[in-house]
Amino acid sequence: MAIDFGSAVGAYDSVARMFTSPGGAVDKAGSLNLPGASPEAQGPSFTDVLKTSLRSTIEDSRKGEELTKLAIEGKADLQDVVMAVNSAEVSLQTVLAVRDKVVSAYDTILRMPI
Repeated sequence: MAIDFGSAVGAYDSVARMFTSPGGAVDKAGSLNLPGASPEAQGPSFTDVLKTSLRSTIEDSRKGEELTKLAIEGKADLQDVVMAVNSAEVSLQTVLAVRDKVVSAYDTILRMPI
């Protein structure tokens, strides 16, 4: 059964809105309202972690592309290019693995009996 990624994102968004409503499990800052947990102990929100990871992945890709251009011009060391491209590839594989887990979780939720 193929799952449309857009519908998975839409479902995630609707659940996120449900939890961010007044009195929900997540406050306006995106932090969990866990009983007995102090605000300092809660840490960053899932959204913040996701944004930071995606920005890092994009930056790794740009760095790899820039070093590749410099290597073509003869201005960069080949070892630096290989390391930058490898770092970008690992970052992309990580993002894809997270995406696959989110889609898999969404698929599991769809199969749950009501």
